[in-house]
Amino acid sequence: MSDYLWFEGIPFPTAVNEKEIIEEIRNIFVIRDEDTVILTYPKSGSNWLREIVCLIQTKGDPNWIQSVHIWECSPWIETKNGYPRLINKEGPRLITSHLPFHLFPKSFFSSKAKIIYVIRNPRDVLVSGYFFWSKTKFVKNPESLTTYFEWFIKGNVAYGSWFEHTHAWLSMRERDNFLPLSYEDIKKDTKSTIKKICDFLGKKLEPDELDMVLKYSSFQAMKENKMSNFSLITEDVASNGLDLLRKDCKDQVMEHKDIRSIQTEKHDWGLEESLYSSPS
Repeated sequence: MSDYLWFEGIPFPTAVNEKEIIEEIRNIFVIRDEDTVILTYPKSGSNWLREIVCLIQTKGDPNWIQSVHIWECSPWIETKNGYPRLINKEGPRLITSHLPFHLFPKSFFSSKAKIIYVIRNPRDVLVSGYFFWSKTKFVKNPESLTTYFEWFIKGNVAYGSWFEHTHAWLSMRERDNFLPLSYEDIKKDTKSTIKKICDFLGKKLEPDELDMVLKYSSFQAMKENKMSNFSLITEDVASNGLDLLRKDCKDQVMEHKDIRSIQTEKHDWGLEESLYSSPS
């Protein structure tokens, strides 16, 4: 169990982050024009999206995602293990990140690199985050959903406030190299989302290749893929193992009997239609 590394108002898991790396990423790391970045607030669908993007790159061939760890296919730029991999990688890079807007590499904003940003309903982010972080040794154990709710609303959870993270990044939504997606839309119509991503990345898939991307990025396929389901996480990270794909449920909020009352009695969430709506 670890407490947070606080940097410029943002709490980071001490097990995987270092202040010096975060500073270097923002000020020195060079994002190349040919790079693609998958960016989310934690527990918003980053692993699902990078599975999809990896499969798009291989035209549906699952060999890469079934033989290489997902965190190596698309390393986390802000982590102690991911950053060195990206520095030394040649050619176009597929990068994953949870970084908030003000800590992202400055070089991106003058580049032609592309960002795919996924936003998810914060109620589901809350519940998913509670179950995920409770099983890891990355951060302080919240002990109860009520406690985690209070931390979440105040932004005292890994990567800070969901509200600030999404609001800042969605200010980029009119840029040609920024594609905003909602987790709910991806789930509702995965095929159309894959086509949208292909258009954004300038990729073309034949009908049979598209079907393969759909097949191998499905919940069941990812749950069975040890390179994607986090089952290979070591005991020093999660003593009882991690089940990244815990459930394929329509609404995770329904899992906990207290979440409805917590939502309605303690906080109205303040969700503006302009902020949480299906990005176009």
